[in-house]
Amino acid sequence: MNGDTLLLRQVHPSFIQQGRVTSQAFRPTPKDQHQLSMYDGDQIEPEPAYVHYTETLNFASVGVLAVTVAECGELSLPVVADPKPFPEHVLVDYSAFDKKAAESKAKLLKAKAVTRDWLYGPVAARDL
Repeated sequence: MNGDTLLLRQVHPSFIQQGRVTSQAFRPTPKDQHQLSMYDGDQIEPEPAYVHYTETLNFASVGVLAVTVAECGELSLPVVADPKPFPEHVLVDYSAFDKKAAESKAKLLKAKAVTRDWLYGPVAARDL
């Protein structure tokens, strides 16, 4: 990975409110132990990542958004490879931040991702 590497984030349907992606898509939940799960875009393209997530792992996603390693770095969010679950898996580490700071950083990442636009997803996701 380098600064330009896209980190692919699957967007769960519940992270869409009134047709817009919420910052929750870029904030780890309590069960995630302050680690946001993403795909290393240097190792996998958006469409195969979506297929892997929805068909192999059998999780729900309306599509794929992305931020870069550099964008995470600007927010002091380290990105670490975590190939144990699958080779392309990476984690964005929020553990140094309290809930309020994590929410703020998630909003900033969401804004970057939304500006970049959907990289892959069903047609319905693009119309949200």
